[in-house]
Amino acid sequence: MDSLQQQLSGLLVAVEQELRAMQLWDQHRPSDEALASTQPFAIDKLSFNQWLQFIFLPRMAGIAEAASALPENCSVAPMAEEFCKAEQVDGVSLIRHLAAIDALISDQ
Repeated sequence: MDSLQQQLSGLLVAVEQELRAMQLWDQHRPSDEALASTQPFAIDKLSFNQWLQFIFLPRMAGIAEAASALPENCSVAPMAEEFCKAEQVDGVSLIRHLAAIDALISDQ
C-alpha cells in the first residue's frame, strides 16, 4: 500500500468515527435494491450518511486495501455540507475529513 492509499485509509477511518460520534451510523444494512441505486449518492434510496456508510466507505476502502488506482476526482464534501445544513447537524469535522479525501484524490 503506497502513501496515497495509506492516507486514504486513515481518512476513511476518521469519517467512520465521525459518523459514529454524530450518531449517524446505521445498525441495519439497507435493502439490496436501495444499495443498487444508480442515482448520484443514491439520493433516491438512501440518506447521505447511509450512502457514506454502505457505499462510499466500503468502495474506497477496497481501493485502498487493494492498492488500486484511485479515481481521477472526488467531490463528496459539498454534498456533506448540504446534508449537514438540511439536517441541522454540526458536521464541521465530517466535512473536513471528506474535503481531505476529495483533495487527496483530485490532486494526485
